[in-house]
Amino acid sequence: MPFIPHTPDDVRAMLDAIDVPTLEALFEEIPSSLRIGELPTLPDALSEWQVSRLMTERAAAIPQPLCFLGAGAYEHHIPAAVWEIAGRGEFYSAYTPYQPEASQGTLQVLYEYQSMMAGLTGLAVSNASLYDGASALAEGLLMAVRANRKSKSKRVLMPRTLHPFYRQAARAIVHNQDIELVELPYDLAGGHIPEEALAPYAGQDFAALVIQQPNFFGVLEEVDELADWAHRHDMLTVAVVNPTALAVLKPPGEWGRVGVDIACGDGQPFGSPLNSGGPYFGFLCCRKELVRQMPGRLVGRTVDLEGKTGFTLTLQAREQHIRRSKATSNICTNQGLMITAATLYLSLLGPQGLEQVAATCHANTRMLMEQLTAIPGVSAAFDRPVFHEAVLKLPRPASEVLEGLLARGVLGGFDLSNPYSELGDALLVCATETRTEADLQRYAEALAQVV
Repeated sequence: MPFIPHTPDDVRAMLDAIDVPTLEALFEEIPSSLRIGELPTLPDALSEWQVSRLMTERAAAIPQPLCFLGAGAYEHHIPAAVWEIAGRGEFYSAYTPYQPEASQGTLQVLYEYQSMMAGLTGLAVSNASLYDGASALAEGLLMAVRANRKSKSKRVLMPRTLHPFYRQAARAIVHNQDIELVELPYDLAGGHIPEEALAPYAGQDFAALVIQQPNFFGVLEEVDELADWAHRHDMLTVAVVNPTALAVLKPPGEWGRVGVDIACGDGQPFGSPLNSGGPYFGFLCCRKELVRQMPGRLVGRTVDLEGKTGFTLTLQAREQHIRRSKATSNICTNQGLMITAATLYLSLLGPQGLEQVAATCHANTRMLMEQLTAIPGVSAAFDRPVFHEAVLKLPRPASEVLEGLLARGVLGGFDLSNPYSELGDALLVCATETRTEADLQRYAEALAQVV
């Protein structure tokens, strides 16, 4: 609601109805030591039109650089119809659809979303949903450790080529359950996990192996070999995937001889604007045999007493619905609005449209790398195929280069010097379908000037 509808008389009437003397009395249980007290730096109150003008002026002052930053969140074109429909009151304000008789529209959207994600990943089941890609990975790891009856350990092999923020978030979530994340080294020439890197761990007891495709560097991993190696050693496999890439790459359900067990990732590329970091949503899919280990909730299709198709929540394996000791997760808040946008996005694009988006992203990234690596002192860090983004080696510190690019109106990429110091002065760059040839040329000219 874009305005406050309650008058002082309305507030007084509500306080009288609950027998509370003041608004302040509603918070008397909060200890004074925890209260912030006065806010001396807060400016005086403004009228509605003054606030609107101030915010408009501040928004106009924010620079709008050309974005070549990816690293897990991507600037894709979102058809206007997506948020025009998702913003309707029926979807925008809908909460968890516990009452199916009053929530058939929301339930059907979630069911269609699950069907699309199951199709894209090549797996049998999708949930709806999780907070973001990092928490989806953590839930996938918890799920794998619970489900792997052949393993007695709580150890998981996790490549260094996995998104560093995902690794940090997963470790924060699972370490209190005594799950150990063992880091796999990568090949410095290819930027991938070679099968020989797995050899020291053969014969050891691990519950799961994590495989990211494409990995954080944008490099394509040898997913068939990695998945088969894990299954030969009685490990489950957890895939972390870019959903846009699934339009052109083999789905994780078909990796290796039998496919992966669990797939997860961030759904932001499907209709969620960057929004300075969120909200996004996480997706999680699995083989049918693991469905009762899946956290969150599922929407199922059924028929009513008259034989008409209907939708309802099913397999809600959280402590609110079943015995606490049997719950798989405490996931509560859902990302239903973002899933609604994703469902609309996928419906509008269709398989051919999504494939076109992925192919254009790939072509733009290749053209960008060709132009940037033609600059003296700038080279590609790895010699393997990539999708969507790639790593540049620079002749100057990446932080200085990024500052120089930003001064020229270009958001140049992600500085890898901290999470991957072994790469030296390196930059992760990305080009989506929203970048034109003129945009690519502008970046190349700016980088040439800076270095």
